[in-house]
Amino acid sequence: MPRTPAVLADALFLALSLALAGIAVPLTATPAAADSSACTHHFSGPQICIRLEGRGARNSVTGIWTNPPDDLASHTVSLLRDGRLVDTATATRSGKALTHTWPAGDTGSGTELCVQFRGSQRLACQTTH
Repeated sequence: MPRTPAVLADALFLALSLALAGIAVPLTATPAAADSSACTHHFSGPQICIRLEGRGARNSVTGIWTNPPDDLASHTVSLLRDGRLVDTATATRSGKALTHTWPAGDTGSGTELCVQFRGSQRLACQTTH
């Protein structure tokens, strides 16, 4: 096949179109969800978990005490951001666990978020991405 200017122009156009299509797909895709969770890994005492739900640097944070005493209906839980107290709230019973969810907010990127239930030294922490 002879390499005429028209054939070269068509080949260049096709190559450029494919390259731009490859870039356009990732740019139009929605960001990956930041949903994640972490728990303390102790075999005795309180089992504490943190769950982040959201996208990018905007997340809601849930503190969970998975094995509270059966007669405990509520308990104080604190949210820490990079080691500093952000808020204290009351976690209430949801099934067998005590939970509290802070509404979605700007948690930033590379931020360590932790939850701690009053009376326990255990922290459940998760770092945002």
